Amino acid sequence: MRNVQLKPDNLQVIAQVLRVDPGEITGVSALKTGMTNRSFLFTCRGRKYIMRVPGEGTGRLISRREEAAVYRLIEGRGLCEDVLYFDPDSGYKISRFLEGARTCDPLNPQETAACMKKLREFHRLGLKADHGFDIFERIDFYESLWEGRPSAYHDYRRTKENVLRLKPFIEAQAGEKALTHIDAVPDNFLFYQNERGDEEIRLIDWEYAAMQDPHVDVAMFCIYAMYGRERVDGLIDQYFPEGCPVRTRIKIYCYIAACGLLWSNWCEYKGRLGVEFGEYSLRQYRYARDYYRIAADGLEQIGGRAPCTP
Repeated sequence: MRNVQLKPDNLQVIAQVLRVDPGEITGVSALKTGMTNRSFLFTCRGRKYIMRVPGEGTGRLISRREEAAVYRLIEGRGLCEDVLYFDPDSGYKISRFLEGARTCDPLNPQETAACMKKLREFHRLGLKADHGFDIFERIDFYESLWEGRPSAYHDYRRTKENVLRLKPFIEAQAGEKALTHIDAVPDNFLFYQNERGDEEIRLIDWEYAAMQDPHVDVAMFCIYAMYGRERVDGLIDQYFPEGCPVRTRIKIYCYIAACGLLWSNWCEYKGRLGVEFGEYSLRQYRYARDYYRIAADGLEQIGGRAPCTP
């Protein structure tokens, strides 16, 4: 972390929320910049807080009013960070800092098992929101933000056509929708000790959360962690300790392909704004391409069909 100066309007917001003088806001430092936002740690009257400030181009990607509705829906359920302030117009958010918290290590099977247990408990609540997250609509929307410029990948059109071939199987297998985090990645699972000394997990950053097939969250964890096939199957098994049906496993492979293309298109848009994600961006595109083939092979084995474009 490095010390920084918050902009005057940010300081004024904090002062109003905490009802303090701006001079009492000290120790401001930049946390690791997220892929969508910037976050700042600061101290006020001996307590630490985090202020989130939306990043470049975020206003075109996220509805802060929908995000605010999600936080109201999950409030008091022990799922998320302790949010003190949320502005649905600016996207500014202030929350209490969880002292000693750490993010999930995606290579630690004990931690990933605990995260999948937490995730399934959340999904089983069956919470209902008034808005959804359509993966295929978002793929097209992020592509539209390129404003007619071609993809950086020469075989993009073929890859997209292949991913779209998976849509009928996904829709047939999706089942009942519920509030889904959408961005349930290792960095958004925080392990910490509560006041009793017991370890708890909180899931943070609900800005993409919406109605969807909850199994999308398993796919999202995998592609952000940049898992290979063996770890993907291992995580699916952790989410389904009773055993995962073959069609459900193939459906999650389909989600990996579709979500890989989704975030690849998102990265291409952000890249046009000067924000680069390096290997992450390339790996998302590879998930789209490679997991189409894995899903198609699975469909053939169960008598389904998703032919590959020549």
